[in-house]
Amino acid sequence: MAIFRRSYRETDDERLMKYAVRGDERAFEELYDRYATRIHGYFFKMLWKDREMAEDFTQELFVKVVAKGSGFDGSRTFKTWLFSVAHNMCKNAYRHHEVKSRAAEHLKTETVTAETMNTSARIDHADFRAALDQALNELDEAKRSTFLLRFDEEQSIKEISEALECSEGTVKSRIFYTLKHLNTRLQGYAHLIKDKEQ
Repeated sequence: MAIFRRSYRETDDERLMKYAVRGDERAFEELYDRYATRIHGYFFKMLWKDREMAEDFTQELFVKVVAKGSGFDGSRTFKTWLFSVAHNMCKNAYRHHEVKSRAAEHLKTETVTAETMNTSARIDHADFRAALDQALNELDEAKRSTFLLRFDEEQSIKEISEALECSEGTVKSRIFYTLKHLNTRLQGYAHLIKDKEQ
């Protein structure tokens, strides 16, 4: 048993996905263990910090992993495909519940890393987080999602491009616009917003 568990832990995502689609429960469990926490965090930040909704969406997503696994594009990484499905679920939630206007009021996100928090001991970080949240709330869903995937999930430009089904140029443009927006809105905190593309 231990040997089987170890072999699954050492198997890449894409092969595990093939096993899971064929009904291999261990492969599915391994994928769930690898991504459930990250996916829940993504939904939590995208869906108004509603923990129950994030949990429901996480469960629904992993049902889709198996139910619609035949649609998995082997030319993409499993991680990219998974976040693409998650992104589309968020877009559907926005559209079906007419919440784009509510997003500006309710959607919160925390993207400040420990490294950023240590750059200046004199900064009131609670105020900075509040200002950052407010500035991100002013962005549309596409830019906000791009920002989260880049700076929170630390995905590459190519991975984001594939996940959101847009060109790499569009991803870079969204990041540039978002960082410019944050620097303008945050002003005194501008030195904390670093363009990680450089």
